[in-house]
Amino acid sequence: MFAATAFPEEPAFSSALMLGHVLTGMGADYDPTVRLEDIHIVRHSFRPGDPDALHGPEDLSEDRVVAYTREQDISPRRFPSDPPRYWVILIADGQRRSRLWGTFENHGEIVAERTESNRYFELRPSRFLTALNDRLVIEWDNPRSWHRSANSVTAARMPVLEIADRDKVPFPGFDGVLLPYHQLRDMVDDPRYVDWRTALAEVQGIYLITDSSNGKQYVGKADGSERILGRWTTYARDGHGGNVALRELVRDSAAGEVTKTDHARNFVFSLLRVFGPSTPSSEVNLAESHYKAALMTREFGLNRN
Repeated sequence: MFAATAFPEEPAFSSALMLGHVLTGMGADYDPTVRLEDIHIVRHSFRPGDPDALHGPEDLSEDRVVAYTREQDISPRRFPSDPPRYWVILIADGQRRSRLWGTFENHGEIVAERTESNRYFELRPSRFLTALNDRLVIEWDNPRSWHRSANSVTAARMPVLEIADRDKVPFPGFDGVLLPYHQLRDMVDDPRYVDWRTALAEVQGIYLITDSSNGKQYVGKADGSERILGRWTTYARDGHGGNVALRELVRDSAAGEVTKTDHARNFVFSLLRVFGPSTPSSEVNLAESHYKAALMTREFGLNRN
C-alpha cells in the first residue's frame, strides 16, 4: 500500500516510510480518491494556560476538537483562504512526536459567522484514515509551524515513527476503575474496552464522580437492570445522566457557548462498591445513602438529595 512515491519538487526520495506514503496509499483506497493536494494537515498542542485552547486529553472529544479547529484567523497569511477538502488533525505527543487524532471534511467557510478577526468553517467528521486514528505517529519537524499542505515537500517527507497496534485494554478489577471523562467515552464504544463493558454490564453498584477542577463529588447508584455500564453510558452521551446538580452545570456552561458535554471534561469516574445482579434495590439504596453521608456530598458536593 505504501510504495515509494515521487513527491513534489523532490528529486531523490528515501525508502523510509514517510507521511506522504501513508496519505497517498490510504487516499488511493478511499472512495472518492483523496490526493495529497486534497489534504491540509493541522497539528494541535495542549496549552493549559489559554482558555480558548485545548488543555489536555480531556478536551479531545469530537465536539471540542471541531469547535477549536473550525475557528481560524481571517488573514490568508496565517491560514489558507480556501483550504482543501480534508483536514487531517494531529495532536502533539512530545516535542516532535505527533499522533493522528482524526480527519474532518471541510464544507467551506460559513460566511455569516465571519468576524473582523476570524473565519469559521463547516467541518464534518470523515472516515478517511480512521483505521490509523491514535495509531499513526509522525515526527513533526518544526513545532512552531502548526499547519501545512500535505502536498508540500516538508509535509510529505515527515518520517513515520510508529503505527501502533490497537491492543485490548485489560480490565483492572472493580477496585482499580478510575476513568477520566474522555476515557469513559472511549470505554463505552471502543472495541479495545470489550472486557470493561462485559464486567460493568454484570454488576449493580455505587459510583463516584469527582470534578478534578474543584474537588466536588457526586455519589450515584446503578441498580436493577441498568447496571453500571448502562448508567455510565448515559453520562458518556450527555455528561449529566439526568442528575439535577450536573444538569445545572450544563446550563452554566451553555452561557459560555461551549459544547453540550464541556462541563464534564474534568469528571473522573470510580466505583465505591459493587453488588451482584440479584441484590435487592433496598440494599443498594442503603449503601448509596451511607456514602453520601460519609463523603458529605449533600453538604459540600453535587448531590441534591
